Amino acid sequence: MPRKGFVSRRTVQPDAVYSSDLVQKFINSMMWDGKRSNAQRIFYGAMEQIGQKANDEPLKLFKKAVENVKPVLEVKSRRVGGANYQVPVEVPQNRRTSLAIRWILQNARSRPEKGMPDKLANELNDAANMRGGAIKKKDDVHRMAEANKAFAHYRW
Repeated sequence: MPRKGFVSRRTVQPDAVYSSDLVQKFINSMMWDGKRSNAQRIFYGAMEQIGQKANDEPLKLFKKAVENVKPVLEVKSRRVGGANYQVPVEVPQNRRTSLAIRWILQNARSRPEKGMPDKLANELNDAANMRGGAIKKKDDVHRMAEANKAFAHYRW
């Protein structure tokens, strides 16, 4: 981060299929080694599966899944007088989205199913229904923040 001045946030162009910034951010986060076409193939395949399984609009389910995983509080380490305290802080809106996307992808990749579109479809479906690894991660972060509420006065 620069020491002075404000750095403007770059805007992401919406994706071609759903015309959604959130979908494009998700695809960009999923992409490895600059292989956007692979990431798009995986994502759109997962969305097709979600549409077939849930008999619902896949974009609506995707947005609901990301919204359910977004954290409100997190802890940051703060050094005061030789001791480190885990201080609970509110998460900024853009970081909430980034964390939610990261946690969904991380848990989708670690699922036991065969093939990334299946893994991603099942993780998004679980997140939309308030279960799965990404929701567990969010709950753990919130629990940690609640446990350290006593150190909230060290907030900067």
